[in-house]
Amino acid sequence: MNAHASSVPKTVGATCGLPARGGVGLKPEHFREVLSTKPDIGFFEIHAENYMVDGGPFHHYLGRIRERYPLSIHGVGLSIGGESPLDADHLDQLARLLDRYQPESFSEHLAWASHGEVFLNDLLPLPYHAATLARVCDHVDQVQNRLRHRMLLENPATYVEFAASTMAETEFIAEVVLRTGCGLLLDVNNVYVACVNHHRNPCAYIDSLPPDAVGQIHLAGFARDVDAAGDSLLIDSHGAPVAQAVWDLYRYALDRLGPLPTLIERDNDIPSFPVLLAEAHQAERLMRDAVANAAATPAAANSSCGVGA
Repeated sequence: MNAHASSVPKTVGATCGLPARGGVGLKPEHFREVLSTKPDIGFFEIHAENYMVDGGPFHHYLGRIRERYPLSIHGVGLSIGGESPLDADHLDQLARLLDRYQPESFSEHLAWASHGEVFLNDLLPLPYHAATLARVCDHVDQVQNRLRHRMLLENPATYVEFAASTMAETEFIAEVVLRTGCGLLLDVNNVYVACVNHHRNPCAYIDSLPPDAVGQIHLAGFARDVDAAGDSLLIDSHGAPVAQAVWDLYRYALDRLGPLPTLIERDNDIPSFPVLLAEAHQAERLMRDAVANAAATPAAANSSCGVGA
């Protein structure tokens, strides 16, 4: 057994205890509406860093909503891929938050956001080679041991790549899973964005990931831009509805992986709650379709990609 894998606590939870349904990010604009209407939705997700205080209205509403719905906590500030040691105070605050709400799922990003005392409000890519692999695995081990919870690691949306990389991104991710025992949060929008930007096949990317490790899926919208050379560039904006190409790639992922908890991410230009709920229900319809198709035609899982990059 790999030394890293053995460091995962035997008491950690399952990869993801969320139901295989659609969920949405819980936004302050929707607190009261959620409590008053009690929508039919699979789960809610919060960003951990918005709740790292002892009290206040966010905790007031989250506590009431948590009584009724499963919860996913998604971190954006641990800087798993950073060169600096993990912020012990940040990790302690995160541990207290998980102890308080006992979420069905916890996830973080394969990215870095801080260097020394400087925190950058972004999720930045890292080179994929032996040194960063060892560092990321060490950080994941530290997080899982401190939180006593199995973490889902999210694949990044990238706009540049490092010439120093000696491994493909999917190879790197698979090795982190093997060494640490963590799970995967498959962000389908990130796959599409990165593969379009780097001229790769998004279906091949999904095929290269360890399927049994995927515990949750994210879907989001992207924006279109151009780079310094005038070439098309997709941006993971979380500010638009899920694009049809991402829905198509999600359908492909469901054919391979089966139904999984699926979050609709929207962090900018946030619409009314019914708009987000409709997208969550669309994800559930596609899950049902995937189950029905697999039962009717078991060979469907071998269908062609059909998603351009």
